[in-house]
Amino acid sequence: MRVVLAGGGTAGHIEPALALADALRRLDPNIGITCLGTERGLETRLVPARGYELQLVPAVPLPRAITPQLLSVPGRLAGAINTAAGIMDRVQADVLVGFGGYVATPAYLAARRRGVPIVVHEANPRPGLANRLGARLTDHVFTGHQNTPLPRAEYVGIPLRREIVGLDRLSMGDKARSWFGLEADLPTLLVTGGSQGARSLNQAALAAAPALRRAGVQVLHVIGPKNTLEEEPPPGDPQYVVLQYVDRMDLAYAAADFALCRSGAMTCAELTAVGLPAAYIPLPHGNGEQRLNAEPVVRAGGGLMIDDADLTPEWIIQNVLPILSDPERVVTMSEAASRMGRKDADVTLARRVLQIAVEGRGR
Repeated sequence: MRVVLAGGGTAGHIEPALALADALRRLDPNIGITCLGTERGLETRLVPARGYELQLVPAVPLPRAITPQLLSVPGRLAGAINTAAGIMDRVQADVLVGFGGYVATPAYLAARRRGVPIVVHEANPRPGLANRLGARLTDHVFTGHQNTPLPRAEYVGIPLRREIVGLDRLSMGDKARSWFGLEADLPTLLVTGGSQGARSLNQAALAAAPALRRAGVQVLHVIGPKNTLEEEPPPGDPQYVVLQYVDRMDLAYAAADFALCRSGAMTCAELTAVGLPAAYIPLPHGNGEQRLNAEPVVRAGGGLMIDDADLTPEWIIQNVLPILSDPERVVTMSEAASRMGRKDADVTLARRVLQIAVEGRGR
């Protein structure tokens, strides 16, 4: 069995693809998996690090408006389709699974040209251009959000890494806090803006640090690999640990009682899978999908939400600090968040992909 996965650019496209790859390998250790990506995306680092083959396809960004760039798209897209089709021929692909991003459009069109069954997974409540196209070419459409407007879509959730869905935060809490140099018995706030960090979150949390310390709250603050701080909180107790990047987010989740974070699809899926309540601050730009990601969790009682423009140190002190100071409320919100989580999306989607591939072979 040969499966080709197309999803690149951001971690939101790549991580679900890699989680699916892991699930496929668990179901069938002999399965052949090839990932398609572009040279400009995070996949050039993430895919090889997870042990999977990566083949590059030229990136063809599609303009969202009529501009002079539009005239160059057909020629560049044709070249990318030919490259993707050549890769599928070489690996003898039985099925293509696309997750969106620049590489997905030529991959979908190449699979259609070669008669390779197409599977689309859309993680966001508002599908991107590539997956809107892919959904027109197949009956096999799966979503990570219950209300994603794609035809014939089936909700399965977002495939997540086993380290996340298998995490027992309660049993791992002491070990995780020790890992980061935190005390075992103090309420802990995790601040993270995702893989790229978030300046507004960083500034508000740092300004709230003295009040958090006075209240006995320790902080694990992941500022993002591209960000620096003019001044870190001075050493003291409780600890305020500042890191640029964490490659063991499972331990960061286990160490925390509450999170202050963006509300990307992967972040919401991971936090609900592990039952970690959060204050979500949607990105202030884009198409508003981050607000849609967090709204069901907030309605269920598993989190708070605040606009980026309204996030201040005072808001953190007035809204997050009372939660961290109330263990019963933390437990109630954790349970509410957990009820919104899906831990089986990787296996569910993997089984469906194998079924579709087998059916395609029989035609």
